[in-house]
Amino acid sequence: MISSKATSQTKRLLFMAACLILCFGALGYRLVDLQVLQHDQLISTARENTHRTFMREPRRGDIRDARGNLLATSVFVKTVCADPSLIGEYYGEVARVLAPVLNLNEGELARRLQPQVRLDAAGKVTTNRYVVLAHKIRIETWQQAQENLGKLALGVDEKKLSKAQRTFFRDLRSKAVFADPVEDQLRVYPSQSLAAHVLGFVGRDDHLGKEGIEASLNAKLTGAHGWRVTETDARKRELVSLRVQDVAARDGLNVILTLDAGVQHIVESELAEAVKKHTPISASVVVMRPKTGEILAMATLPNFDPNVPGNSPADHRRNRVVNDMAEPGSTFKVVVVSGALNEKIVGLRDTFDCERGHFLFAGKVLRDHDPYGILSVESIITKSSNIGSAKVGIKLGEDALHNYIRGFGFGERTGIILPGEASGIVHPLKRWTKLSISRIPMGHEMAATPLQMVMMMGAVANGGKLMRPSLVDRFEDSNGRPVAKFAPQVIREVLRPEAAAQMIQALKTVVAPEGTAPKAKLEFFSVAGKTGTAQKAGPGGYLPGKYFSSFIGFFPANDAELCISVVLDEPHNGHYGGQTAAPVFARIAERAANYLGLKPDLVPSETFVSTKKPLASNPSGRN
Repeated sequence: MISSKATSQTKRLLFMAACLILCFGALGYRLVDLQVLQHDQLISTARENTHRTFMREPRRGDIRDARGNLLATSVFVKTVCADPSLIGEYYGEVARVLAPVLNLNEGELARRLQPQVRLDAAGKVTTNRYVVLAHKIRIETWQQAQENLGKLALGVDEKKLSKAQRTFFRDLRSKAVFADPVEDQLRVYPSQSLAAHVLGFVGRDDHLGKEGIEASLNAKLTGAHGWRVTETDARKRELVSLRVQDVAARDGLNVILTLDAGVQHIVESELAEAVKKHTPISASVVVMRPKTGEILAMATLPNFDPNVPGNSPADHRRNRVVNDMAEPGSTFKVVVVSGALNEKIVGLRDTFDCERGHFLFAGKVLRDHDPYGILSVESIITKSSNIGSAKVGIKLGEDALHNYIRGFGFGERTGIILPGEASGIVHPLKRWTKLSISRIPMGHEMAATPLQMVMMMGAVANGGKLMRPSLVDRFEDSNGRPVAKFAPQVIREVLRPEAAAQMIQALKTVVAPEGTAPKAKLEFFSVAGKTGTAQKAGPGGYLPGKYFSSFIGFFPANDAELCISVVLDEPHNGHYGGQTAAPVFARIAERAANYLGLKPDLVPSETFVSTKKPLASNPSGRN
């Protein structure tokens, strides 16, 4: 007979066996759940926590001037982060040594470094372990921050501390503040505002070109991304030994411009002086090589600093040389007279009656600024006679005049590699009125950009060949090897060389004592050019007392090396182009010629010799 004691032991054994079976069954179910049912989800979660893919930014290409001077470059920068759990109560001391280096407010930095204890969704006590302190910190700045942390004095005799405490202070100095492994870069413009409207700028976060060359050549400058597939620890720091892939980025191409930083500096400094003297709304200058179409300088004031474009209003960032258009005024007389000379309808010695300053045509009176009588075609340019140019235009005829306007490139974009270029306004013949043939020759009833005007004058200086304006000389790879080289492009031959030479002869008289721009004359170089004083158009007609004043000239006159355009919008202390813009031309031309080492074509004792007797002096430099 089995005893009651044995029965009790058997029951206990069976109960324990059942418990073990249940436990192992639950454990088995949990293993199946984790290893089979939730396998994919858990693997994905684990990978999300530790497996990371970092895109590797290609270094954006440099922009350099024609002599290799650096105008825009990119530097790799760090995003500085911190683990407040490793800082503990010493967040104030850490903030004190980091704030000056990172250029941050010490109190705000201390607040961000302070550990924040909170409960998570599961009720577990956690603390913030990843805080971004600063973006786009240069490498040298980050190194200085690390050095300061390494020397951090905490007022504690660490020799008397336990091993665990010493480990805490070591981690505080070496691990509490770290750089995010994701690479970033900062666009830098070493010369600040120099050539800002040509260069443009880059978005701070998306690294895309926003204006200027940065925008129009963004694809060339950007390059191709690389990537890195790796593992990270709980603090999101890379475990280099577990790196899987590491594909290098392909850097962007370097862009070499036709701009010369030396000429650009001359232009901007002289333009600033002109703005100080005449206080215009805006002012612009273009310096161009007529033989090639290369732009050596392009400047507009007001200006901006592309390092901090947000500090300037959008209006200051607009490149008025290519984006703005206006009636050109008397500089446009070059077009009608050139066309008439090219058609052999007139010669320089042919004369026109300028009606003593009052010419009734199509029921409207056209006036001159002075009561001129009989003027030769050359004198019409010398004196900038509205009536004389109108009569030349009438003799040339509507069809031919319209063809020459289009032939010189007006009414269409020049093709310069800058965004937002305006095409100007040239009305089709069917929209011309009876009055148009007398007003368009003096630069009314149409609109042009400053760039179109300087390219027109450059065509005359270049023997009648209109060139495409060029700002980019070549592309280079990151090792400086040429990838593409751009040759000068002739758009079309607008004038016969003989007609262009005649026009140059007439334009040389403009800087004579009896011309409208004696202040544009140079001592060592012959100059040819034309003034412009265009009254600004507004609602209801022309605005009294508001003018665009300009001078466009080139030198040496018979073998032009440089063509320079100066435009002032609503200048004060004088408004005629010969008074305001011509002196700026002369100062820029003289300094640029010295800088570039151009060979003079005059000797100091030489004076201007006109081909005709002067009718009247014009010391004020009108029109």
